Amino acid sequence: MQPTLLYGFPMGSSMGLVAALEWLGQPYRLSRVDMFADMGSPAYLALNPRGETPVLIAGDGHVLTETMAIALWIEARDHERRVSFAPGTNEVDRLHQMIAFINTGFTGAFTPYWVAMELKSPDPDYAAALRRMGHEAVNRRHAQMEAMIGDSPYLLGDRPTLADGVFIGVARWAAFHAAVDRRAYPRTHALIDRLRADPAVAYGQAIEDEATPAGSGACLGQVPLADLLREHP
Repeated sequence: MQPTLLYGFPMGSSMGLVAALEWLGQPYRLSRVDMFADMGSPAYLALNPRGETPVLIAGDGHVLTETMAIALWIEARDHERRVSFAPGTNEVDRLHQMIAFINTGFTGAFTPYWVAMELKSPDPDYAAALRRMGHEAVNRRHAQMEAMIGDSPYLLGDRPTLADGVFIGVARWAAFHAAVDRRAYPRTHALIDRLRADPAVAYGQAIEDEATPAGSGACLGQVPLADLLREHP
């Protein structure tokens, strides 16, 4: 069986892992998860008790959750070093450092925005306070990212890596929540624009939008979530 990535919509951070698998170029499958309708079901919680995406079902059937763990799984199979660097090098240390920052502080900064958006009962004052908190946190992390980005086209050089994939899956949330002024972070938003124009990222976005893009040919198709959950009770 080919590895299968369960990706979330709408606006799942896992879109960036789809792009990374496209850059990797090895066979994989996808399965679409509605984050509002599917993740709370008993069958899905049996697969991932935390009720989150992404989830990777490896070729031997074992289940892997958490973005960082899945990124390292991809890295371990990147024998041609398309999205990573040689073990033991300074470059791979920087890759892990960048992914860790994006997956913790940068991603977590958006949490108040999502909480405000998903409130079950109307509470305008609480929602406004959450959005203020989110605005401050997201802008603080964008300022830190702006300082980390060098003069190269991508986060770690002249080609996109796993760090760029993890980044773009989350970075698009800033526009969705109208959280930042693009003019304040020119390097960060130049990178976002560059990545959004990349064919692998465009493929991940199109898949999320339920289009049928051609892609690199590495994706062997989508597996209905219900079928996948029956295969992995």
